Amino acid sequence: MLGFLVSVIMAIIIGFIGDALVRSDMPGGVIGSMIAGFIGAWLGHFLFGHFGPDIAGFAIIPAIIGAALVVFLVGLLFKGMRSRTTH
Repeated sequence: MLGFLVSVIMAIIIGFIGDALVRSDMPGGVIGSMIAGFIGAWLGHFLFGHFGPDIAGFAIIPAIIGAALVVFLVGLLFKGMRSRTTH
C-alpha cells in the first residue's frame, strides 16, 4: 500500500513539474497532473529509455520530459476545442 501511495505522489510531482516546464494549465488539477505524470513516465520510458535517478520506479528525467510532452499535447487539444466552440 505504501508503494502505491509513493507512486501516486511521484506521479503528481512529475505532472506538476511537466506542467511548470510547459507553462500550460493542465486541466483536471491534481488528478490531471497525476494522470500526466503516469502517462508521461510511460511515454518518457518508451521514447528515451531508463536513465537518471530512479524514485519509486520512475526514471525521473524521462518521466518529466514525457509529462511535459503530455501536458503540451493536452494543452493543444483543449486549446483547439475551445477555439472551435467560440466560433
